[in-house]
Amino acid sequence: MSRPHVVIVGAGFAGYRAARTLARLTRNRADITLLNPTDYFLYLPLLPQVAAGILEARRVTVSLPGTLRGVRLVLGEADHVDLDGRAVHYSDPEGRVGALRYDRLVLAVGSVNKLLPVPGVAEHAHGFRGLPEALYLRDHVTRQVELAATEDDAELRAARCTFVVVGAGYTGTEVAAQMQLLTDRLVRRHPLPGGLRPRWLLLDVAGRVLPEMDERLSRTAGRVLRGRGVDVRMGTSVKEATRDGVLLTDGEFVSSRTLVWCVGVRPDPLVEAVGRPLERGRLIVDPYLRVPGREDVYGCGDAAAVPDLEHPGSGESGGPPPERRSTPMTAQHAWRQGRVAAENVAASLGLGRRRRPYRHRDLGFAVDLGGARAAANPFGVPLSGPAAGAVTRGYHLAALPGNRIRVAADWLLDAVLPRQGVQLGLVRSWSVPLDTASPELPRVPGGPRRPDAPEQPEQPAEPERTSAPRATGREDHPAPGPVRRTDPPDPAAR
Repeated sequence: MSRPHVVIVGAGFAGYRAARTLARLTRNRADITLLNPTDYFLYLPLLPQVAAGILEARRVTVSLPGTLRGVRLVLGEADHVDLDGRAVHYSDPEGRVGALRYDRLVLAVGSVNKLLPVPGVAEHAHGFRGLPEALYLRDHVTRQVELAATEDDAELRAARCTFVVVGAGYTGTEVAAQMQLLTDRLVRRHPLPGGLRPRWLLLDVAGRVLPEMDERLSRTAGRVLRGRGVDVRMGTSVKEATRDGVLLTDGEFVSSRTLVWCVGVRPDPLVEAVGRPLERGRLIVDPYLRVPGREDVYGCGDAAAVPDLEHPGSGESGGPPPERRSTPMTAQHAWRQGRVAAENVAASLGLGRRRRPYRHRDLGFAVDLGGARAAANPFGVPLSGPAAGAVTRGYHLAALPGNRIRVAADWLLDAVLPRQGVQLGLVRSWSVPLDTASPELPRVPGGPRRPDAPEQPEQPAEPERTSAPRATGREDHPAPGPVRRTDPPDPAAR
């Protein structure tokens, strides 16, 4: 009798944990295939430290073949899920197509940058969801400071040293905190003409920093950022983005060459193509993480709307039933849902313990604000300053599924040695567009084209740089080839 075949799509927090748990539970009594565009699991919470030059890029990546024994890795991006035919169709990195048949399917495709219908944002902003974007941001910020040092025009010099971050949630707050420290270090080592200092703006339509977290964390983060000179503007966002800067919703125009888009995330567009009911773009699943009406399909992580059994919502006595409430799109939930999904898949195959619904206990949150500063509330206990910094780094070391010694070594070296402020030139602006469903993969010249993608004009050759750089400081070359599953801005997003 042939062994059952389980296909897991996506190797983020949910997919990686599902694959690891399932391999342990089945003990080679099932074939497990993991479909993912890259051969690594990315530990997203430490990505701002990669952009700031604290951690080397490989420190936040964990090898899938090296850590998932008993799991077959297939490199590729899922293009379509045929529920009736029990098959996942995909494209590999060289443009070839294939199909994976399954007996059980776990959809853990995660999330991508959230877009808003703001003019110019898709053309002039960059997100922060993948390693290429972090490497690009580090190079870009370093380049702007270095160009400003030799710029004769005072206004352009100030614009190059003005950096705008939109979104004061977890990611945007950490990006602003870490990158502000980086630019200060660069300027201290090589002062700018006229004593100019880098200017960072953090914008959000919410009333406070970290609006989705405990108010005490919010106050701590806001106080630290403002104390460092970050211009934190709540109730303010971008009305229009241009090549020369951003027009704010309060009417002010800010001259800048850097716009970092951290307004949040949306589920990977693949879930829409599954053809099952959605809740705000997320695949609806039951408490056991199964797709209703499809006993062989499970969903977990950011792409799945998992019922929150701890906070189910409330309705008035005798009134309508309470509105369904789903767990938020966080790494903590994705990590734990991956384990429950694996346990329930194994149970459905008769290879594990009894199936169980997903329940969670809030462990608190930790936000690294750079240096020894952080804001944390482990198990509801509010902390700030060095104590929060120690808890935050300890939490990340414990949560990392690999590279712990290397990460700790990088932290130690950063504390005692000057940080290297160099451009690597590995990622260009056009290779990390904001409007993409594949932030983990940069565009490449002459890359493969999906069979269903429209024809694109060939990438023109880049002219030799025989003159001074363009006034924008951006690498505004057209992008070669299409981006996978691009979608229009989400008008329902805030």
